[in-house]
Amino acid sequence: MFKNYIKITWRSLLKNKTFTILNSIGLSVAFAVAILLSMAGFFDLSYDKFHTNSKDIYKVYSMWQNPKGPQVSVSHAAPLMPAIIDEVPGITRATRHLQQEAVLTYGEKEINMDAIWVDADFFNMFTFPAIKGKMNNPLEKQSDIVITEETAKSLFGDEEAIGKTVQIQINGKDESFTVGTVVENNPAQSTLEFEIAVRFEREADYLGSKDNWGARYHDIYVQLGENVAPSQFDIATRSLVNNNFKERIDNAKRDGAQPDSDGLYYKFELLPLEDENFATFKNGYVQVSRSNVYLVLGVAFLILFIACVNFINMSIARSGQRLKEIGMRKTLGAKPKQLFFQFWTESLFVFLFSVSIGVVISILLIDEFKTIFRTDVSFGLILSPVTILLFMLGILIITFIVGGYPALLMSKLGTIQSLKGKLDVSGKNRVRDALMVLQFGIAILMIAGTLVLHSQLDFMRNKDLGFNKEQVLSFPLDGKKNSYDALELLRNELAGNADILEISGADNNLGYGKDGSVSSSMFGFEYKNRVINTNYLTVDYDYVETLDLELVTGRNFSREFASDRSGAVINEAMAKEFGEKDPLTAYISFSETLRFPVIGVVKDYHFENLDKTIAPITMMMSRDYDLYYGYVKVAPVNLAKSYDAVKNAWARVSPNSKFLGSFLDENINRTFRKEERMTTMITSGSILAIALSCIGLFAISLLIVNQRTKEIGVRKVIGASVTNITFLLTKDFLKLVGISFLIASPIAWWFMKEWLKNYPFKINLSPMFFVAAGLLAAVIALCTVGGRTIKAAKQNPVKSLRTE
Repeated sequence: MFKNYIKITWRSLLKNKTFTILNSIGLSVAFAVAILLSMAGFFDLSYDKFHTNSKDIYKVYSMWQNPKGPQVSVSHAAPLMPAIIDEVPGITRATRHLQQEAVLTYGEKEINMDAIWVDADFFNMFTFPAIKGKMNNPLEKQSDIVITEETAKSLFGDEEAIGKTVQIQINGKDESFTVGTVVENNPAQSTLEFEIAVRFEREADYLGSKDNWGARYHDIYVQLGENVAPSQFDIATRSLVNNNFKERIDNAKRDGAQPDSDGLYYKFELLPLEDENFATFKNGYVQVSRSNVYLVLGVAFLILFIACVNFINMSIARSGQRLKEIGMRKTLGAKPKQLFFQFWTESLFVFLFSVSIGVVISILLIDEFKTIFRTDVSFGLILSPVTILLFMLGILIITFIVGGYPALLMSKLGTIQSLKGKLDVSGKNRVRDALMVLQFGIAILMIAGTLVLHSQLDFMRNKDLGFNKEQVLSFPLDGKKNSYDALELLRNELAGNADILEISGADNNLGYGKDGSVSSSMFGFEYKNRVINTNYLTVDYDYVETLDLELVTGRNFSREFASDRSGAVINEAMAKEFGEKDPLTAYISFSETLRFPVIGVVKDYHFENLDKTIAPITMMMSRDYDLYYGYVKVAPVNLAKSYDAVKNAWARVSPNSKFLGSFLDENINRTFRKEERMTTMITSGSILAIALSCIGLFAISLLIVNQRTKEIGVRKVIGASVTNITFLLTKDFLKLVGISFLIASPIAWWFMKEWLKNYPFKINLSPMFFVAAGLLAAVIALCTVGGRTIKAAKQNPVKSLRTE
């Protein structure tokens, strides 16, 4: 029996080549895209889950109240972690974590490495498997370091790394460390990345801040014991907070801050490690959202859904052509169950073939996919036996539903009615039309999303950020030289170059440079019996001129005034914090006797990403703090030549450093990676959704035109024009697109409105986005069916009337 099913299935598919090919193409492409997008989604969802103790590890964050509302931070003081270990029950392990670059020297090699400064428990908490050296507690000694396999190769080549002595620059001095352990390279799904790991006690600022509760500059992770709830951490740390943050709490009450729902002004809470990659700290709260991941998986599902709708629609449309076959089979004794399995076998065959082709396509396109979507997915992520079993089970279920519904309809047809070749298909048409409405509704939804995403992305790219981003080059000040001395040497090297206009430096970059590093510094101070919080930026001379910041009042730092090293330049947002009529009368207070006067105010500029409002910032010049980035303003012509000049000059200033320069507009564009990924994904999904919808629409239009051939001939004989007949055949399709538009537009508007809430600076959500999406879908649908209908309308009516 099964052999007979296979044989008849093969003949039927070959007989209807057009529909077989269209179904196979649609399903193959849909499965390929669904596989790739699903891999990307599951890759993101697997972040940090490779750690054996991932479910028990949490990141500590603090929440406090100020007059403007709640504030949140993950930066902590050095004495907090030991206090948590001593005073808080249920903590199995804990570690401080500070990520910053370190200059590492071995022989003639001098390399800037991504370093983490952690406590001894770090490698007992997190799973970074050791390859060589100490397998247990590798940071037990403060003189030992842990390096990755890739770092070992960069430093030592084929030599044995264990036991080698290297120097790390700390506070301007080379200190010796011994390589005690080599671990595997960081997994791609790790939020904690490093090339070398060093004990926290050896960090440059540790000795000066180990007892200072006011210096917050690092993260803390804790591992909870069994049956210890994260919610207990807040209660367990309240006495610790009251003992060590009493002054801060008193200041908050004095300044008019309101307590939270628990009546607290300061508290500590825990963020699960597995949520860290999806967490944002905005508006005083921690928000964990996997919406982007679910969006990727949702697009994969919608693409596959549209392809399945195509299959159902074409199967239903083809049912009218197989009525006599069904009637004959029933006359010869075929039972409904046998007919069902016959037609379902055809569906299963097409699906299995399409899945096979889809897998091949996904393998061929995975490299391009990884490049476009900036992901490190691999098939290894889904090649586990459980995943393969679930995948095959999913295909079987989809096939049973998608192929089973048309098969069930055809198997229930009456014998006599089938033999006559006539059937009332109004019910089937309703199902078909509903599916087409849903199909084009999804396409319109994705087109509207694409238009809004593109517009928002263009808006952010072209927005005036308040500084010169086209002519300014930034690069990390790597190397052992003092950063201020290195900049002065660079000025000397480029002094005779007419294309170099200004040179300066700061301790933070604007946007994301090629080193991928981004940081911020904040501090609070007492001003006239209230606390003011501000972002802090250490700068060098000419910073304002280099970035073309607009000076509103006062002046910039000047070499002519030695006192400027004890002055501050602020932005307008910071000036409002002071509340003074003349902001130049204000000052930054570090103590009762140490005050830095405000000497100038610059117009607000976007020193953070555009998903944040402009916050207060204070610029100071202090040789006590290093500069980490150089800025060079170049002439608007010969940008490439100027780039090479700066690169060559820096090679002479710091020959052992790698030049990682990029213009600020490139840095700013890198901050839009999330938006670019979403836009690319939605755009690709929209194109594919429309293409798949058109495949189904084209196939159905072929069948409908064939079914109405005699009607077309009669209408032409009695005088109908080609235009009238074309309109008659296309109006039903356009009506379905119109219904799709009416359903999809409100849904798209709501989704886009919610998404734009994430941005304080955004476009206006114009109705034209949705009108354009509907018109585009209508035009594409018209073009899809228009060619075939016009051809049918032009056909000789005599030939049409002969058609049975």
